[in-house]
Amino acid sequence: MNTEGFLDRVSSGQVLVADGATGTNLQQRGLAAGKPGEVWVFEHPEEVKRLHSDFIAAGADIILTCTFGGTSIRLAQEGLGERTVELNRRAVELAHEAVQGTHVLVAGSLGPVGQMLKPLGTLEEKDCYQAYAEQVVALDAGGVDFLLIETQFDLVEASLAVEAARDLSTLPLVCSFSYDRGTRTMMGVRPSKMAQSISDLGVDMLGINCGRSLQDNLEALKELKEGTDLPIWFKPNAGLPTVDEKGQAVYDVTPDDMGALVVDWIAAGASVVGGCCGSTPEHIRQIAQAVKR
Repeated sequence: MNTEGFLDRVSSGQVLVADGATGTNLQQRGLAAGKPGEVWVFEHPEEVKRLHSDFIAAGADIILTCTFGGTSIRLAQEGLGERTVELNRRAVELAHEAVQGTHVLVAGSLGPVGQMLKPLGTLEEKDCYQAYAEQVVALDAGGVDFLLIETQFDLVEASLAVEAARDLSTLPLVCSFSYDRGTRTMMGVRPSKMAQSISDLGVDMLGINCGRSLQDNLEALKELKEGTDLPIWFKPNAGLPTVDEKGQAVYDVTPDDMGALVVDWIAAGASVVGGCCGSTPEHIRQIAQAVKR
């Protein structure tokens, strides 16, 4: 665990640079389409570590563990449900190996469980809570610097994840939503409603990640800023993808394009800036240069 605390660095007024995409970058490096990046924690750990190192070399102050789909519910789809704790702990180890000798922070990533809660789906709230609780304990025990509940879209699921984190860990906690309908999530949640519902649950930072266009994400950021006094995490994707002849997603926002917008993100209230889907180490390099120039 890094001795320079995450919240201390944020409260000092320092704008921190988070890393870029995990899944789309691993796909460019050979991960089969449709396969989650978590399988490479066991199968190709050197590639996971190399991606972390590439983001650090590009100027990232924060890297995310390769555990976005690291709940037992999602890992069961790959036959890894029984190895949930082992996988999360190993992912933290890889991140620690990459940051060794630096001041780079490690965020423990927790994404959606991948099933809808009742009554829209079949998942019980207690089972959702337990899945997050198991992952929280594993990431905390592994020694991450803070926890990141990300790409959320449902207030109930996000609240269960936050509850698990607060029940079982004292680490700093970020909760980030994805507004893939412009300034609404797929469940119709606006940033203002998210701020109203999540701010009082014991989180230390609210966030926006993934989503739609950079302009849509900026509008969501402005609305979120109006609704909270908490610092804001901002990690938009590199625009909306198209599919090339090989069936791979292609993102058309260039590193220069993304870097040029960083001043607007900071002016709108972001304390942490980075990239989500489609953002490469070169995107992060341009973002870092804009932050630190």
